[in-house]
Formats: sequence, C-alpha cells, structure tokens
Amino acid sequence: MRPLMWTVILIAGAALAMYGTFARVHYQWNWQGMWEYREQILYGWLTTMSISLGAMVLSILVGFILMAGRRSAITPARLLCSGFVELLRGSPLLVQLLIGYYIIATALHIRDPLFVGMILLGLFEGAYLAEIFRGAVESIGASQREAARAVGFDKVQMYRYVIIPQAIRRALPGTTGQLVSLIKDSSLLSVIGIEELVQKVKILNSSSYTALEGYLPLAAAYLVVTLPLSWYAGRLERRFAYET
Repeated sequence: MRPLMWTVILIAGAALAMYGTFARVHYQWNWQGMWEYREQILYGWLTTMSISLGAMVLSILVGFILMAGRRSAITPARLLCSGFVELLRGSPLLVQLLIGYYIIATALHIRDPLFVGMILLGLFEGAYLAEIFRGAVESIGASQREAARAVGFDKVQMYRYVIIPQAIRRALPGTTGQLVSLIKDSSLLSVIGIEELVQKVKILNSSSYTALEGYLPLAAAYLVVTLPLSWYAGRLERRFAYET
C-alpha cells in the first residue's frame, strides 16, 4: 500500500500547487458548463472504457499470434510477423489511425469509427505485447526444456505444462503496464471522429467558452482507471522479482 499512499500524497500536493498557480494568475473558473454537460462527459468516459476494454482483448490475441509467428520455424511467417511488429511499433499511432480509417476502412466500406478505432488500437498495442510475450517465453531456461523432453513431453506438452505457465507470470507486469498505455492512447481516437472522452471535453470547452475546466476532470477520469492498474502492475513486478 505504500506506493499507492505516496501516489495519493503526490497527487494531493500537485493539486494544491496547481490551485496556488491558478490563483496567482487570477484564473476565473466557470464550472457551470461542466455541470450542464455532465451526462455527455459520462457517456464519453464510458465510450473510452468500452473501446479500451475491446482493444485490450484484441491486443492480447494479436500479441500472442505475432509472438508465435516471430518464433516460427517457417521463414515467411517469421519475416511477415517481424515486419508487421516493426511497422506498427515504428510508426505513430496517430498516422495509423488516419490512414487506417480514412484510407483502408473507406476502401473496405467499413463506416463504423468505433469498430475501426478499436481494431487499430488493438493492433498497435498488440505489436508491443508481442515483444513482451516473446521476451517472457525466451527467458525460460534451456535446462527446463531439456528436463521436459527428458520426462517424455512432446513440444505441445512442453509449452502447455512448462513454458506457458511460467511465461504468463513473467509477462504479467509488462502486460499490465502496456494496458495502462492503451487506455491513455485511446485519447487519440478523437481524430477519426469518435465521441470518446477527449472529444466530449473539446465540445464542452467550445460550447461553454471555457479553456481548462474540462481538461482537469478529463485527467481525473483517466487517473481513476490508470492509477489502480499501475499500482497493480508494480505489485506484480515486486512479487515476481523474487522468482527470477
């Protein structure tokens, strides 16, 4: 609980410092618009969480497939998956969203931005998870593979009973951290017209002629989800540090 306690203390200190800074520049707060649009803000937050949840499931599936492809003995599959991972990891998510939605999805006659956004976000994060999964699998020592063969396990049994259970435990901390990044990266989906939380805040600020009132609750809405996940990731890292 100590890291979480210090995080809360740090946030409280940052909030006080921010309040003092705004008071020093005599910023005039106007929370009326925020209150009037509270239902729209809640709708945007729920949309963000729904897309993030769907993208999380997809990214884990994509990450596992790409990891298996990168470790495949079939050269074309290995090269294809390696190129896919490098392409997704090496280019900005913003560019992938614009090209994926306005060019590729349009060519395929897919008009639902929620569906396209979730797919693109899942593919982007899946490329990062593939490297996390690959590192976890390759961290299993050769002696354990030899021991599995010595007791008569075939390749499938070796992965099922020896490698995958240990790899999952070692990949959990990195996976959790990447899922935290996924939630924050979902804020870019507003560029393809999805009315998620960021887009709703932009509409609020434009309609109520405010500058910052919407962005402070926006940050708080993300922190409500990302802080517990970050705390859980840190706890997993400390737990599995004793096993490696």
